[in-house]
Amino acid sequence: MKKKIMAVMVMVVLCVVILNGCSWEDEADVASYNISKEADNFNVYRKVTVLNNQSDMTMLEFEGWCSITKDNTDNQLEITYRVGEDSYYKDFIGLNDRTTYVITQIDGSNVDKYHYEWLYHSNGDLIPIEIKDADKN
Repeated sequence: MKKKIMAVMVMVVLCVVILNGCSWEDEADVASYNISKEADNFNVYRKVTVLNNQSDMTMLEFEGWCSITKDNTDNQLEITYRVGEDSYYKDFIGLNDRTTYVITQIDGSNVDKYHYEWLYHSNGDLIPIEIKDADKN
C-alpha cells in the first residue's frame, strides 16, 4: 500500500514539474511581444505625442521608425529613431506629474505568432536566420 501511495505521489510531482515548464500564452501576448521586438529592430513606424496635463496643449510630437524604452530610474522615455541606412537619433523625454505621453503605431505590423527570426550580428553585418514552423509548410 505504501508503494502505491509513493508511486502516485511521484507521478503527481512529475506532472507538476512537467506542466510547470509549459506555457499557455494568448495569441495577443505573442503578437504583442513580436511587435515589440520588431519595433526594437526599427520595423514599426510610430508617432509619439507628449501632452501638458495642465493646459491640455501638445508639447512635442515625434514620428518615425523607432524603438522606445521607458526608463523608470530616470523617469524618462528614451526614443531611438532610425533616420537612414546607418543613421540614428536618440531623444529623451522627461516625465513628471504635468506630462502625459501617447505612443501610436501608424501602420499595421505584419507579425506571425509562428514565425521567429534571429538576427545574428557578424562584423556589423546583419545575417537573418529564419526558423519556420514545420507544420505551416
